[in-house]
Amino acid sequence: MKPTVLGDIPLSTFLADYWQKKPLLIRNALPTDISPISADELAGLACEEHVESRLIIQNGEQWNLQIGPFDEKTFAQLPPSHCTLLVQALDHHIPAAAELLEKFNFIPRWRIDDLMMSYANDGGGVGPHYDNYDVFLIQVSGKRQWEVGGDYLDLANQPAAHNKFVANLPVKILSEFTPENTWTLNPGDILYVPPGVGHNGVAQGDDCMTCSVGFRAPSHSEILREYTDYMGEQLTESLRYTDPNLQAQSNTGEISSQALKSIQQILSHYANDETMIGNWFGKHVTTPKYQIADDLELNIEDTEHEDYSLDELEHHLMNGGIIQKNESSRFAYIAGENNDVIPSGNDAKPSGTANHILFVDGNQIPTHANNNALVELLGQALMLDKNHVEVTASNMGLLLSLLNHGALYLAEQ
Repeated sequence: MKPTVLGDIPLSTFLADYWQKKPLLIRNALPTDISPISADELAGLACEEHVESRLIIQNGEQWNLQIGPFDEKTFAQLPPSHCTLLVQALDHHIPAAAELLEKFNFIPRWRIDDLMMSYANDGGGVGPHYDNYDVFLIQVSGKRQWEVGGDYLDLANQPAAHNKFVANLPVKILSEFTPENTWTLNPGDILYVPPGVGHNGVAQGDDCMTCSVGFRAPSHSEILREYTDYMGEQLTESLRYTDPNLQAQSNTGEISSQALKSIQQILSHYANDETMIGNWFGKHVTTPKYQIADDLELNIEDTEHEDYSLDELEHHLMNGGIIQKNESSRFAYIAGENNDVIPSGNDAKPSGTANHILFVDGNQIPTHANNNALVELLGQALMLDKNHVEVTASNMGLLLSLLNHGALYLAEQ
């Protein structure tokens, strides 16, 4: 199925020709009334303690950055132009924003970070810059002119990369920026910008609101640090370096090639452990952007000490209710091609069926092979109803555990 936000472009063409390769302007990709909230509601969110927000004000060559939460006095005293309010992770707080983000689920969900929204008065923007990740820029109100061009990823890896940014500013602005394309976006238009491509958006008039779909692109240093930390936590102190075939050396101060090969073999062993990598990565990429609750310690067999009961859950589903994902929660799974099966009672599948591995909010969740269809739905769908869920004991047990630990909640159609 072709994603609606790509206009007439097939997904295969977008991935082959544009994704992480070159910018793409998509006119009339969405309805003109797509904005998930109003400007006043956005400002209200920026006044709340638990919401990440920023305010950027430009005065000629000077830039001022303020970090929220703000108050009404701050907004009442803003200059009449060149101001931008940015609110991060709008999809965590506003269900309509989560629904807008859902339109971009043609990219693996673990790659999607959040939906940021900005409001700018005339001339407002954050200056010419580049991102280390892909971004879709959705114009939802007013007009914004975008200048796009230049590939700065190679520059970022050079020792003197910092020289390409304007010095002594609280925001990273490119000191040299030559746009190759200039487009004015109207409500419903979308601009895709690959990593490293320079871009500069400036509000044309007041009431300019733009939503940014940002993607996760962990750095190599982050991957190595996080995996080695996780790997070290799984190992015991009894696993040690050994050298039973040690040879005499003419100089005992030398680190021999044999020793280096032994170290390399140790590192390679864990770097090639697909099971350990999968368990770490599933937990890593589902860790919430913000801490929302205690770690989920789920057991789908445990139905004691619950906020909801199985009867209440089934009654809700059978009477047309829906099960909604917590907007702050992250779900992912690894297909169970080579995983052990954990049979359970009457719902057990044949021993040849492998169970998927489900990850929710940084935790590996116990499942059965007969949960596989439900796990796949949880990985992709924003909400579930009785038409999606097969009512079995193990499916209801899994949903109940996720519900009572806050990763899901009950809602009405």
